[in-house]
Order: sequence, then structure tokens, then C-alpha cells
Amino acid sequence: MNFKKFTAILFSLLAVCLSAYSQNDTVSIKTIVTKTVKYNNEYPLEKVYLHFDKPYYAVGDTIWFKAYLTTDVTINDDMTKNKHLPSTLSKVVYVDILSSKDSVVQRLKLPVIDGMAYGDIKLLKENYREGNYHVQAYTNWMRNFDPAYFFFKTIPVGTIVDKNVFNTISLSGQLKNNTAKVDAIIHYYTTDGRDYAGRKVSWRAQNSDDETLGKGKGITDSRGNINISFTTSKISTLSSALLVAGIDINNNTITNSYSLKNIVAPLDVQFFPEGGELINGIKTKVAFKAVKPDGLGAEVKGTVTDNSGAVVATIATEHLGMGVFELTPATGKTYKAAIVFADGAQTTYDLPAVKDDGMTLSVNNTDPEKIAITFSASDAFLAINKNKPIAIIGQSGQVVCYAGQTALTTKSYSATIPKSKFPSGIVKFTIFSSTGDALAERIVFVRRNDQLKIGLNTPKTTYGVRDQVNFNVTAKTADNQPALASLSVTVLDDTKVPFNENSEITILTSLLLTSELKGYIEKPNYYFNSVNDKTAADLDLLMLTQGYRRVIYKDILANKQPVIKFEPEDGIQVSGSLRTASGMPVPNGVVNFYIKNMRVSSTVNTNKEGEFKIPKLFFPDSVKAVVNARGNYNGNNLMIMVNNVSPQLPVPNINAPDEVANIDTALNPYLQNDKKVSLNSHVIKEVVITQTRGPKKASHQDFPFLVGLGGIPDHVVDGNRLTGCPSVYDCIKYILPGVTYNDNKLYITRDYNTGKKVEMAIYYDGSVVDFDRMASVDPSTIDQIEVYNNDGLSGLNKMDNTNGVLVISSKKVEKKPLNKELLNELLTPQYSAVNFTPKGYNMARAFYSPKYDATKTGVLGGDFRTTIYWNPKVMTDKNGTASFDFFNADGTGTYRAIIEGIDAYGNIGRTVYRYTVK
Repeated sequence: MNFKKFTAILFSLLAVCLSAYSQNDTVSIKTIVTKTVKYNNEYPLEKVYLHFDKPYYAVGDTIWFKAYLTTDVTINDDMTKNKHLPSTLSKVVYVDILSSKDSVVQRLKLPVIDGMAYGDIKLLKENYREGNYHVQAYTNWMRNFDPAYFFFKTIPVGTIVDKNVFNTISLSGQLKNNTAKVDAIIHYYTTDGRDYAGRKVSWRAQNSDDETLGKGKGITDSRGNINISFTTSKISTLSSALLVAGIDINNNTITNSYSLKNIVAPLDVQFFPEGGELINGIKTKVAFKAVKPDGLGAEVKGTVTDNSGAVVATIATEHLGMGVFELTPATGKTYKAAIVFADGAQTTYDLPAVKDDGMTLSVNNTDPEKIAITFSASDAFLAINKNKPIAIIGQSGQVVCYAGQTALTTKSYSATIPKSKFPSGIVKFTIFSSTGDALAERIVFVRRNDQLKIGLNTPKTTYGVRDQVNFNVTAKTADNQPALASLSVTVLDDTKVPFNENSEITILTSLLLTSELKGYIEKPNYYFNSVNDKTAADLDLLMLTQGYRRVIYKDILANKQPVIKFEPEDGIQVSGSLRTASGMPVPNGVVNFYIKNMRVSSTVNTNKEGEFKIPKLFFPDSVKAVVNARGNYNGNNLMIMVNNVSPQLPVPNINAPDEVANIDTALNPYLQNDKKVSLNSHVIKEVVITQTRGPKKASHQDFPFLVGLGGIPDHVVDGNRLTGCPSVYDCIKYILPGVTYNDNKLYITRDYNTGKKVEMAIYYDGSVVDFDRMASVDPSTIDQIEVYNNDGLSGLNKMDNTNGVLVISSKKVEKKPLNKELLNELLTPQYSAVNFTPKGYNMARAFYSPKYDATKTGVLGGDFRTTIYWNPKVMTDKNGTASFDFFNADGTGTYRAIIEGIDAYGNIGRTVYRYTVK
């Protein structure tokens, strides 16, 4: 965008706005607006949204998703119509899958084309087990800013395949006299719901320092329950503590671990005066939010009293722990809130301190056409600032949509602003003093009829199992013009995949709401699912209580620039430096990049510091690449150093409150269906039996001093099971049978659970190494991993005071016949070329949808699909139409089709359509 043209048009709008206040313009407001516009143009903010095929999964499933990458820009330089246009800034998006312990399980790198990317994640049982995983998605450019604005989603993953013992846990805790008391009830039951009564259970609570906080033994009662209780004074360590319980089933101990995080965290209540401050003598709305230890809203009631004991307000929550009351602070008064929680507990909280001078900002957002704003000054503030200009700015996303000012002549001033000046989404209003200081802020949600209208229909509303279903799609703009839209659609069997629609994360909740706010938003789709006066009022409560710090004017006016460490990526880039054998840089040197057996190559020249960048590369992941210095004088005696790409560090899960505590129970319909799928696939596997003998695996027997471990390991993991992992370090933390990972060390599980915390010895290709060493090992090079619960006759554990041995063996290098090419490779010094495996793109696979003939046959066994259809590439034509078709599965009941997406002008939309299958 042309910055000068943008600024000129903005001040044309500004002049109109000013007429509502005063005909006198000032330098101050021009400075604020100009610097804000300049900052936003130089540092555009990208947003990522991922549309998943369903909300939860089972081990062995494939997660299908589409990524939408947008930036906030204006349409035809009209500030009132800024949209979420598909981003042209970044051509690469990253999707990380992390465990509940915030460790990376898998990292995907996807190519972005026209602001869209497509991907899938296979939940291999070697890499995934039952638990809550969270996804974080971002671009390299987004890493320069607060990671709290990445895309986040919690995904529960369960399994009941080959599982005979199920359990649910109920946890509670309380604090008293600097001592924490933790109570738990674990219920054990069989796959068909029968209770495991009269079974021995041993348990132990331990913190991250392996200190025992409590332990005991017991017998399950007639209902399969075991009651556990312990007290501890080490309260601060409970946030990282685990409760480990093992039940004896036919002399086999089944062990489960449960997090004690937040178990005794106090209920929290915070108070938020509208505009930011309580000012003496000015009536102010005060919002509050009560939160339980698990991060969800808590129902409370209570009273607010002043320091004389007089009751000045009665309060009660209205929605998800949020509420609001009015208060007129008086000089010399302080205020407290006496809160009563649902369980009868009572606590007193101090309200924010009252200021003698300042301004407040009040907003009434109930009118569908306009926003009423009122700003009020205290007597002290008016006395000092009378007749000085006061400015107000309204910013939506990164675009200043409204600006105006007036001279401060009275204590209170009111105005109305048409909502037509803003697009749908969050608008931040800020009042500025004549010196540019932000005096008060308020965010509001503007709801306009400006969304993409997506129509979805079928010829009929009732079908049979395995019937073909044809869908017609229409996409129109708000003024009913055909739209060229990129859409993604998923069709689910609602009976097998039930879900609370208010809790869904959609393209609307993400791009319009959660991507602009900081922190956890409970049930975000509640505010979009059914729009009425109640949901609108509750959404305004959210605006009053939720953190918003996308834009900090103080930094902008002080010309404080963000530190830019990560550039936007226009493809895969390989960088490094070229030096002589003595370490001197080689300016204008030739550097060649190529991938063997692929038509991927590039040649670049170094700069004067000997540095090179090879941009805009495109290749899949796990390929072998070569960078060499051929073409240079004395090229065989040069050194090439390839830069390592530092990955994004895991970000704590903002949506941790969405984690499911008892997955077996919560996902039961889905997991029962998954078990049918597994049984069906087992039948298929038994149809053909083959027996082949592969090449001999690399093992401990290849190293003489490891032979004493014995011939048969306790567990063996094939190297192929590491496929898709970012590194061996990330892979083997949780997939090794009989091995427990904690605090960057590996332990034999059976010993660890009994309190013996002695780490394992790790041998990589015959050399003893620390576990950190595995972070630099490519998983594709590993042949197999052997686990030994003891060191046999080798004496290794006694030698280095360890317990158990882990042997990691690389694949044997294939012997090549000596030919001209190999001879040339052997004669070329290693420092003239670098062979490496760069992180390439994870290429998306195609979703398989079966086709049935007229007799509706074609699948061995039943068709138990839960995702009936997934298509991330539904594109409407110039008439705004598209179509797709598929065949139903064997499930009956309601099928739900969800389609959402974006058009070329940044209009976003979503539609849900249901039909019946009998």
C-alpha cells in the first residue's frame, strides 16, 4: 500500500471525525495517527487459523486440517473496510504438536499458497498415546511478536484398543495453615463397565524433584473405587507433581499418572474498572471475573463495602464467572468485595485503588447502529487540563478507523460513533491527553452484516447408509454479489462425534475474537452460535475483563521498534558461509545446492562477508541435500558452514482449561466406534500371512563391550517407528516401552514408580552419551533401539552408576561399488561439500472417501467412518458456486456438514448443515 496515499485518506476521514468535536485540529492527534499508521505498515501482524476435520481423535487416526493465513489490510484504501486478507507476507507456516507437558511430539512445515496451506497428522501409536495434546501454529514472522497470539488448540486423543483396564479420577484439594490436603477417588472398571472390586492398589505422589509427597496402599471397594488422601507442606511443588497409581490385575500392575497441577490453587477473582481506573466522584462500571483452579469460570456472589463497612454494591456472576456492577468512588474511601463461592467458601478481595485525578471512558454498545461513548474527568484533572485538547482513536486490527478530538471544557462529554465505520470484530478506543499519554482504554465488539454468506444444501434431507450425497455450495458477499472463495468442508457423524458447539473454535471465533485477545477464552463459539441480547451482553462482559495488548501506543509514540530476529519466509531457505581453509571469508564465491535424484538445484554467490542465502526452495521433508563449492578457484579446499535453524520453543498451552481429565469417559462413543474399526482392520490383517526375512538389524552385538547385555532385549523399537519426528530426542521421550522420561532423563518405569530414580545409561552407536545428544540425531538414520532393564553381565551400570541400558543403533551404511562417481566423492575433501537433511515441507495427503456401487458393497466388514468427508479445497467459481459429493458410511442418525472459508477480499464465513441418515 502507498503510505502517503493512505495517510492522506486517513486524515480526510479524520477531518470528518473532528467536526463532531471541534473544528480545531492539533499536531498531537496527527502525530499519534501518523506514527500508528507507519508502525502498522512496517510491522504487519499475521494471523493463523486451522480448520480441523473434528474436535478429538483416537490413537491411529489421521488429523486433517487446512491453514488460513491472513493480515489486516484495507480495501481500496478505505479504513472502514479493513479485512482479513489472505497474507502475501509469509509463504511458510509451522504447525507444532505438543504433549500436555509442552514437549514437541511432531513439527510440520507447510507451503503457503495464496494464504492457504493443507496438512495432515498421522497419530501413530509409536508417537502418540492417550492424553491431551495441543497444537500451536505460526509463521516465522510471527515469532518476532508475543507468542500468546499464535493459534492454539487443545486436542484430546484417546484409545481403548487392546485396553482392559479403564479408570476415571476425581481430584480435589484445599489449603489450610500452609498445608495442602489432596483427596482423590480413582474408579477402575472393565471395558464392558464392570467394576474392578477387591483389587490391590499402590500409589505415590511425587514432585518434579522426585520427592515423595505422599504414598500408600489400599484395596478397591465393591464399586471399584480407591480413596487416596495425603497432606504436604511443599505446596509450591504441587504444580509439577504427579499422582502415580498402579492396580494389580492378575499379577500384572497397570500404572497410570495424574497431574496435580492447580489442585490446590486458590479461586481467583479480579476486578476491572471500565476504562482502566477508578476515579473519585465518577460513576464507573466495574467488571469482575472469578476463575477456578482449572481456569474455568466460577459462579460467585457477594457484596462490596467501603472502609466504614457500608454496603455499596451487591454482585453476582452473569456468565462463565463474569459479572459487572456500578460504583461511585468517594474521596477517602477504600473498597473490598466479600465473595461467596458455590461451595460456601468465603474470601475478601481489595478493589483497585481509587485515584483522585484522571479520566474514565464509558461505552454503550447495545445499539445495533452506533456506539455511544462518554468520557468523564475528575475535578482535579479538569482544573489542570481545562481547554486543552483531548483526542480519541478507534482502531480495528491494525487499521485506525476513527479519530477525533475536542477541547476539555466540561467534566463529561458524550458522542455517538456509527458502527459503519468499523468492520466486524474488536475495536479498541483510547483517549489521549494533549501530550499523547493514553488516559483510558476500552475494547468493544462490533457486529456487522459483513460476513461471507455461504450456502450449503442437498437435494433432499434424508438419505440411506452408503447413499451418494451431492452438495451444492454458494458464496456471496454481504451485498449478495458472487464471491470467489476458498473453503474447507468436513462432514461428521454426529452420533459418533458429539461435541458442545459453544466450545468450538471456528474461523469466526479465531480471526474476529481470540486472535485479538490475550489469554484463555472459555466457550468462544457461544458468542457466535446464537446471537441475541443475552449473548451480546455476555460478549461485552468479556470485553471488559479480557486482556488486550496488541497495540501499545506508548511504545509507538516513543518510536520504540520491535526487535526483528525472524524474517518473513518466501519458501525454504538454506543459508551459511563460505570460508577458506584458514577461516577467512570468501566474497563473491560460488555456492551450489542440489538434492540427489530430484530436479531441485540452485547456485548463488556469497556477499562480501562470505555469507550466502539460497531462497525460495521447494522440496519434501527427509531428503538428502548437498551444498558444495564447485566453481570456485581452489574449490576443494574451501569450507562450507550451513546455518542451523533454531526451532520455536514450546509455548505453554493457553487453552489448557480445555483439556479433558477423563478421556475414556468423555470420548466414550467415539472410542467405542474406534474399537470396532480396529477389530475390523484386524480381520483384514489376518487374510494374508507372509513371512520374509529382512537384513540384519544394527544392534548392541556390533560393539564388543555391549555383548554382555545379553542376546534378547527387554524391548525393541524399530527405527521406522520414528518416522515424522523432528529429532530422536523428541521421538523417544514417550514411545519407549517400559521407560519413563522426566527432567531430561530416562528411567526404567517399574523402578521409577517404586521410587528408584536412577537414570538409564544411553549408548549411541557404541558410545555413551547424554540424552541431549539425541536432539541433533536425524530419526531417519536410526535402525533400531534396544531397551535393557538391567546391564546383564556387562557391568555398565556399576561402572557409571546407572540403572538400565538404552542402545540406539544407526543404520549400516550401504557399501557402494567403486566407480568413477564414488572415487571422485572419496577424493574430494569433506570440507568442500556438506551433506545434510534440511527441514522440508510435509506434503499433504489426499483424504480417502470410498465409493459404493448400486449394491452398496465394497468394504470388508462395516464402514465405521467418523469423518465422512473432508475437502480443504472447495473453490467457488465466478458465479460463486461449487459442488462436491461423497458416500455415507454405515452409521445412522444426524450427519453434520461444516463449511467455512474466506474470499479474495477477506470476507470470512461459516455455515453448518445437517441431514439425516437412516
